[in-house]
Amino acid sequence: MTKQTKTVETELTIEEKLRALYSLQLVDSEIDKIRTLRGELPLEVQDLEDDVAGLETRIGNLKSELAELEKSIVGKTNEITASQALIKKYEEQQNNVRNNREYDSLSKEVEFQTLEIELCNKKIREFTAQVAEKKEVMAEAQTALDERKRDLDGKKSELDDITRDTQKEEENLVGKSDELQTKIEDRLLTAYKRIRLNARNGLAVVPVKRDACGGCFNQIPPQRQLDIRSRKKIIVCEYCGRILVDDEIVGETTV
Repeated sequence: MTKQTKTVETELTIEEKLRALYSLQLVDSEIDKIRTLRGELPLEVQDLEDDVAGLETRIGNLKSELAELEKSIVGKTNEITASQALIKKYEEQQNNVRNNREYDSLSKEVEFQTLEIELCNKKIREFTAQVAEKKEVMAEAQTALDERKRDLDGKKSELDDITRDTQKEEENLVGKSDELQTKIEDRLLTAYKRIRLNARNGLAVVPVKRDACGGCFNQIPPQRQLDIRSRKKIIVCEYCGRILVDDEIVGETTV
């Protein structure tokens, strides 16, 4: 925005500022309606996407853990085979020993390998139990993932339908809002946005209706209503802080 444009904006009369603000309010309210139509769908879609990503990561981790367990089972099975081969060798050697000392030494080796086989079998049983448990957890996670994906597809389709029907209208309104904002000085625009942010219904500029504020519905004194109609200064509601405009500005302003 150039300095020249900003100089022109500051030269607007109070009435012109009020008209620009109320026009901006009307446009922003229409944008609010469109976004309200989408409701919580974008957040629901985001939550489901996060759930899907989390479950996919969990399933991926479980698959890696299963692969490690199965690898460990294969490793222990190979160790058993090796120990069995050693036992067979030691038993054959026992048939050719020359003294009791050699026989006892080979017997100890056989006993040691037998214990190794028992330990490997114990580990295999533990690993097998863990595999069964993780497969059960993974099946539950996969079921949850499939459900989340179905929900996500449904919510995305619903959101896409609403977005497709309103996207062009919203883009046009956003363009109008941006254009109107260039006509309003920064200080006033900042105040407008702050009021909108704090207002439950997003209304920062409201008309006087039946002698009351159109935002909070508190009564406005007659003298203050005259000041509003005179458009010589920007007047805010003393109760809710919204900017007030008179019926004539309301009647002459459209989106």
